[in-house]
Amino acid sequence: MSTTEPDALLGPADIRELAAALGVRPTKQRGQNFVIDANTVRRIVRTAEVTPDDVVVEVGPGLGSLTLALLDAARSVVAVEIDDVLASALPATIAARLPARVADFSLVHSDALLVKELPGAPPTALVANLPYNVAVPVLLTMLERFPSIERTLVMVQAEVADRLAAKPGNKVYGVPSVKANWYADVKRAGSIGRNVFWPAPNVDSGLVSLVRRTEPVKTTATRAEVFAVVDAAFAQRRKTLRAALSGWAGSAAAAEAALVAAGVSPQARGEAITVEEFAAIAENKA
Repeated sequence: MSTTEPDALLGPADIRELAAALGVRPTKQRGQNFVIDANTVRRIVRTAEVTPDDVVVEVGPGLGSLTLALLDAARSVVAVEIDDVLASALPATIAARLPARVADFSLVHSDALLVKELPGAPPTALVANLPYNVAVPVLLTMLERFPSIERTLVMVQAEVADRLAAKPGNKVYGVPSVKANWYADVKRAGSIGRNVFWPAPNVDSGLVSLVRRTEPVKTTATRAEVFAVVDAAFAQRRKTLRAALSGWAGSAAAAEAALVAAGVSPQARGEAITVEEFAAIAENKA
């Protein structure tokens, strides 16, 4: 389905020219770092394994670098953009650079955390360069609200990528790790240097791949109930689960009873516990 002309993707000069014309200065408040390297966006699309059957949702398209590469590879793209100026300019960029694909592009001008529905067919993939300051909540919200999303590839701060992909026993394993694993099999999918962004951030970035679980975590507890245990366990991550979950359970004794019933040692800490074990603890709350 590829229709890209050699110059359809945005390079460094194009990005700066667009930004200057719009009076856009990337803001720290919104965690904006625009990708200025066409090879990087091609790599993201390739790593995301986007096909002509995919309906892709992109959060934070910015000036459209990744959007153009996605639209060239996918059946259609829905971009969610909160910034007024960027949202108003993006359709014109698509029309100018990929005129043959204009009908396959939709824009939702909104905060991704507030989006409850998307236009067109249900999305099959989420691919995004997520703003550093809201990456985890946006990712988890999209996975919760749009169960049709089978594959996700997000570019986030390297430290966040490590946390999302961490396994039990890893020192950076925590709330994002467990909650992401509730929805999907999560792994690191590569590293991205600083020089492909404008402005260049002070940290490296990483790609994280999430493939939706074909079988949900087997539990009679609700997602909210399981996540409540996770939040409590890591709110005091240095404490044993017996102590950390005492508030959640009502007392240390009640926490111990739930843990024992779930087959989890009351002396264990949250960083050693799988999402399945957290679900078992939630099930056994008195």
